Amino acid sequence: MSCRLYLNQPLHTGELITLPANLAHYLRQVMRHEIGDEIILFNGLGCEFHATIKAMSKQEISCQLTAFDNTSREMSCRIHVVQAACRSEKIETVLQKGTELGAASFHITRSERSSLKLDAKKLEARLERWRKIIVEAAEQSGRTTVPELTWHTRLADIDCRGLGLALHPHTAASWQQSLPAIQQSNEITLAIGPEGGWSDVDMSTLISRGFSSIVFGPRILRTETAAPALLAAIQAIRDN
Repeated sequence: MSCRLYLNQPLHTGELITLPANLAHYLRQVMRHEIGDEIILFNGLGCEFHATIKAMSKQEISCQLTAFDNTSREMSCRIHVVQAACRSEKIETVLQKGTELGAASFHITRSERSSLKLDAKKLEARLERWRKIIVEAAEQSGRTTVPELTWHTRLADIDCRGLGLALHPHTAASWQQSLPAIQQSNEITLAIGPEGGWSDVDMSTLISRGFSSIVFGPRILRTETAAPALLAAIQAIRDN
């Protein structure tokens, strides 16, 4: 299987490009690629390019884009994940697995019970790490787009795009009741609470923003399990 890499720049069949130093180092030192090897490049616009390594030095690698492939591996509807801020390793799991399962965007937000507290400097470093995790998951899973990532300090700033579903273990509405809407919606926004769940104030805020509360099965899921589980279920319903 060819190595897939994300390159944040315009790409055109036939052009010769020089890879950034970090990608060149990865291909040369980690993957042990050589001149003549084929790789795959994508820039997040819904397609990918086959490329051949033409030149290699200690500092850089040049490759030529040989073929364009517009095969779509994206879901038939755009699913946005609103994840309440929680321990960083749990957010990383949501971002990695959510990207693999086709999420279009992630929106990390403070909530009443959020345990994650970051100053501006730490937040910027954390966002950079989270974006790297998303890119690596997109490369590994064959995605041709890279999910958007945003941070929100207030739950009230969250937008509900399309059908809004907020998970809550103690609501009367089961997710099966939303299946007709899930099957018909072009966009779905999932709202997942922190370790302690959404508070009553949080739920009131979400409902005022257009979300409906649902319960997903008889068991209480960990915060890092909920979004991947729902993404997989919706993908099975919509795309399989």
